Amino acid sequence: MSYYNIAVIEGDGIGPEITGAAMEVLRAVGEKFNLRFNFNKVLAGGRAIDEVGVPLPEESIRACLESDSVLLGAVGGPKWDSLPGHLRPEKALLGIRKELGLYANIRPARLLEELKSACPLREEIADAGFDMVIVRELTGGMYFSESGRRNGSNGHEAFDTECYSEMEIRRIGVIAFQLAMTRGKKLVSIDKANVLESSRLWRETMHGLAKEYPQVEYSDMLVDNASMQLIRDPKQFDVVVTSNMFGDILSDEASQITGSIGLLPSASLGETKRGMYEPIHGSAPDIAGQDRANPIAAILSAAMMLRMSFNQEAAADHVEAAVSGVLASGYRTADIAPPGTEAVSCSRMIELIIEEISK
Repeated sequence: MSYYNIAVIEGDGIGPEITGAAMEVLRAVGEKFNLRFNFNKVLAGGRAIDEVGVPLPEESIRACLESDSVLLGAVGGPKWDSLPGHLRPEKALLGIRKELGLYANIRPARLLEELKSACPLREEIADAGFDMVIVRELTGGMYFSESGRRNGSNGHEAFDTECYSEMEIRRIGVIAFQLAMTRGKKLVSIDKANVLESSRLWRETMHGLAKEYPQVEYSDMLVDNASMQLIRDPKQFDVVVTSNMFGDILSDEASQITGSIGLLPSASLGETKRGMYEPIHGSAPDIAGQDRANPIAAILSAAMMLRMSFNQEAAADHVEAAVSGVLASGYRTADIAPPGTEAVSCSRMIELIIEEISK
């Protein structure tokens, strides 16, 4: 029997509901594959601000560092929007990524056969389908470089600096090339090298790295073109690698064309096997506590944890197959239910997936 310690950050809004779903599914698949999980709930985000005055307490950092991996729900909400930047719930995410050395965010975006009707793109594009993975650099760029406010020639002004080192670019590139080797051996690097000096270094470094992976079909694409190509022909993409800010935006665009942001998981990884796994959607405070949340993205995030941190490939496949089976049977939560059809609750969707796992 294998044992794993998982730090669970429930977070805010629907966070407790969806992390609860992921924990239930992990227990169920654990029974099937002789795995045991110890869940340690830790504070972060808006709830931590309310209880202890900071978004990421030191004891929460220690708990995450002592775990085998971290499961995160979602943080933030309008309740904390008026707080100064250093006290916003989102600072907890940046802090955890930094403390755990999580520099690579892996976001799959696949249009499931069962949800083609929910895709907002033209029918012929949806029928062609797509299956891509966006690899986003997570601890560099504008979100982590110098920023501030100052008096300028035109009055009060604010600034944010985009800065990347060759080391930061190379290590995220290695993740992307290695991932491409396990998939379709095709990698697109997205930058803004026609304008930004940081993007020119990005492109130069990626070109050098491409020589080490001759089996991978490599190409560059400017970010403005990429935003259009994701809508025009998403099937052309296999693995995409890009910077922190561009990845933040493009991965949300990619998620939307799958039919629902409520379906997509993500993994944040570093040099060790310990990762942080979370759905890419937000905390949805408007439906919190109403049993209306879609738990699938959190459940699929748990499957990514099984595969990428624990090397439990069969268990991960089993969870993903259970989700596909439930969707194939026609069950939908409110966010993905076609107009005029009855949606199932969050708790019912969890029950259905566990029933499928237990077959």
